Amino acid sequence: MYNARLDGLTEYPFQRLAVLLAGLTPLSNDKGAEQTIMSIGEPQHTPPALLHAALAKAQGDWGKYPPNAGTPAYRTAVAAWCTRRFNLPAGYIDPEKHILPLAGSREGLFMAAQLCVPATKNGRTSAVLMPNPFYQVYFGAAVMNGAEPVFVAATRETGFQPNYEAVARDDLDRTAMAYLCTPSNPQGTIATLAQLKTAIALARKHDFVLACDECYSEIYDDAPPAGALQACAELGEGLKNVLVFNSLSKRSSVPGLRAGFVAGDPDLIAKLSKLRAHGGAVQPLPVMAAATALWNDEAHVIENRALYRAKNDDAERIFGKRFGFYRPAGGFFLWLDVKDGEAAARALWEKGGIKVLPGAYLARAVAGANPGQAYIRVALVHDRAKVADALARMIPILESV
Repeated sequence: MYNARLDGLTEYPFQRLAVLLAGLTPLSNDKGAEQTIMSIGEPQHTPPALLHAALAKAQGDWGKYPPNAGTPAYRTAVAAWCTRRFNLPAGYIDPEKHILPLAGSREGLFMAAQLCVPATKNGRTSAVLMPNPFYQVYFGAAVMNGAEPVFVAATRETGFQPNYEAVARDDLDRTAMAYLCTPSNPQGTIATLAQLKTAIALARKHDFVLACDECYSEIYDDAPPAGALQACAELGEGLKNVLVFNSLSKRSSVPGLRAGFVAGDPDLIAKLSKLRAHGGAVQPLPVMAAATALWNDEAHVIENRALYRAKNDDAERIFGKRFGFYRPAGGFFLWLDVKDGEAAARALWEKGGIKVLPGAYLARAVAGANPGQAYIRVALVHDRAKVADALARMIPILESV
């Protein structure tokens, strides 16, 4: 006996990749190349030293149950960071009303649908809007809550961002939640402040929750991306209908710390806190202390961002205009047009020992066409020399596919 909605989920992208590459013998070190895993967005930069100091200082707290709402110091640090980062009015973010800690942003992005997505809305099956391609958690959250995923094109023609205003009125009226990722995964594009305001206004007009996934917000190439909190402050009406998710995984290169937050509509935050008390993964107090120290420090983030910029410099030099290359405005992925993502992934693994993710695994076919089919996603997460070497070795392999 189990929840049959699980049957509506496809295998997770990395499980599909394992099947695709099964039986292939990748190029190994004895053939003159090092296998390089660029399929997963797992930052490999050295975490800042202050992480270890903060963990050591709080080691006496491993024997205590952590509170669901986190520590006052954590909530205060997050509120202060949001205020600084998005130039918010003093007091706009109340640590007691607008902030809830998360064990990474994925937990919150999935659990928010349990709160915000009823089985029906306005007498019809609820809809959850999401960009296409998209982060697979959005799809899983919609399906497991009995909603219909509505895929909105986020392709080169749309600037790799979804236009939710173009969704049919009937679908908007039954929409319970919409996901918006900026900078986007996998394409690395940034929603403008105007686009964020439009999406928020649409959510309020049709009474759905806009879930803004901003976990790549601190990995940017030029100007810092606008955020939904900033858009709310300029629009007025507080944080109504908006939830914003972020974490330290990318910002501070600590994906294993599992430290993030959700900020937004105080009524939704209170209800999410109630839900999370029953099934959320609460951060241990030493982890929360370390995360507090990281949110309070920007020096290591500036250094981290510089490393990614340097790798983008190398990628631009190596690829030029090959494979539809463009320099991502945010995040650390390349979204390369190789005509057949699965064929390219197999060739790169077998001939180069380089593992990448086919773009089709991050999208769904609409009207028979999968917008990710021609692409591969390449994660620039290793050190600069390793990334540059792998990118250079890709070119002859991709040209031969």
